Amino acid sequence: MPVKRSRTVEWPSGRPPRRPRRRTPAGQAPSWPSTARPSHPPPPGPSPLVPRPRSPTHLRDAPVVDRLAPPSSNGAAIAAAAPTGISVVAAFLRNVSCVGDWLNSRGYGTARRPVAVIAAGEQWPDGSLRPTVEDLLGAGAVISELCAEGAAPLSAEAAAAKAGYEGTADVPHAIATSASGRHPAETGFVEDVVIAAHEDVCPFVPVRDGDSAFIPG
Repeated sequence: MPVKRSRTVEWPSGRPPRRPRRRTPAGQAPSWPSTARPSHPPPPGPSPLVPRPRSPTHLRDAPVVDRLAPPSSNGAAIAAAAPTGISVVAAFLRNVSCVGDWLNSRGYGTARRPVAVIAAGEQWPDGSLRPTVEDLLGAGAVISELCAEGAAPLSAEAAAAKAGYEGTADVPHAIATSASGRHPAETGFVEDVVIAAHEDVCPFVPVRDGDSAFIPG
């Protein structure tokens, strides 16, 4: 799924998120268990100008391009399968408040304009769905944000995701100790997990446009 990248990073209306998230202070790494840290230095990789596939650490230091097509086994497939004319927004822990603001300002999250929050997950080698903790928590965070502005009613699945997020005292630690967090850490990509677990540090709301690409909403 192509993504159009912007060359500037500014908060909407020149302001940070409406309210700070309490779980991940900016710049603070997750509390890693001893088994999650790699016992060897990260393997040598390509130049920072040539990002390693699927690595946020390398990608954020890559040169800016007009269109970017990062691999995403389930997320891209779900976005591509959505019918034209339906708003598709990419949300994750890093942009929760901005996504909540975008949806609330357009009247989403009500019986008249319902929102389907999909925890995309990943795939096992055989192509079957691999549910992931980070996507469940991300979905719960979005739902929690919507509910803070009065979104209702919730399905049983949405309520469970919301409760899972709000009941997780240390979200970064939960992600770091999950299967999705341990694998990159064991192969030298600890920083990728740290980046993914930070909350509300991204000011953009990626919205699918008519060209099936995501642009800042």
